[in-house]
Amino acid sequence: MRALAIAATGMAAQQLNVEVISHNVANINTTAFKRSRAEFADLLYQVEREAGTPTATSAEVVPEGLRVGLGVRPAAIRNLHLQGALTQTGNTLDLALMGKGFFRITGPENETLYTRAGAFNKNAGGQLVTTEGYVVQPTITIPADVTTLTVNESGQVLGQVPGQTEPQLLGQLSIASFVNEVGLSPLGGNLYRETPASGPATSGIAGTNGIGSIKQGYLESSNVDAVKEITELISAQRAYEMNSKVIQAADDMMGTIAKGLR
Repeated sequence: MRALAIAATGMAAQQLNVEVISHNVANINTTAFKRSRAEFADLLYQVEREAGTPTATSAEVVPEGLRVGLGVRPAAIRNLHLQGALTQTGNTLDLALMGKGFFRITGPENETLYTRAGAFNKNAGGQLVTTEGYVVQPTITIPADVTTLTVNESGQVLGQVPGQTEPQLLGQLSIASFVNEVGLSPLGGNLYRETPASGPATSGIAGTNGIGSIKQGYLESSNVDAVKEITELISAQRAYEMNSKVIQAADDMMGTIAKGLR
């Protein structure tokens, strides 16, 4: 009976859906986390009669065919790169992007990776780094004698040095953007890697050419909506239960047939 196999694909799909939702909920307080959504597609159809087939008694054709669907399959898990709310922290080295774009960093294997989590710090050499110690590109070194550090909306890093009346330009942050952000490969640790699907990174100055601006003293929050996730969790749970009921009903029907053959 096809219903058993069809309902089994539905249960597997809803299990994946619940796993995606649970990942979103688990990261509800992760800085700059982008929620995911499971996408599904129907499986192949078994054709009993093709539409347009001539009838046996005349030259007329049947207007509708007879096709039985064979279930559902996961098609993709899409990362939704929507803007998260900005939370004021007051920390000088906390930077948030308002709009499109990613900070560029040097990863553990000296490859360029991308992040929107701007909870930066200084390493022992005064370089601007992430919480994991990865150096932000281009490298910006903050001298030990800087008393006041300012990062403007375009990404210029300015430091006030004793004995000077004007702030000293310490560096310029470069922001990367992509044609297809959902094509980026999430690596964990708030990091993304460029892929053929995302297209190559285009670097520019914050606030220009469609790139978002930088807000100092803020962090971007997760874009997970707790109410929406709970609603989708309930929907997925009900769908799972319905598929389970189909399997139970199909099993009862097969049992009835088996009893009738005795």
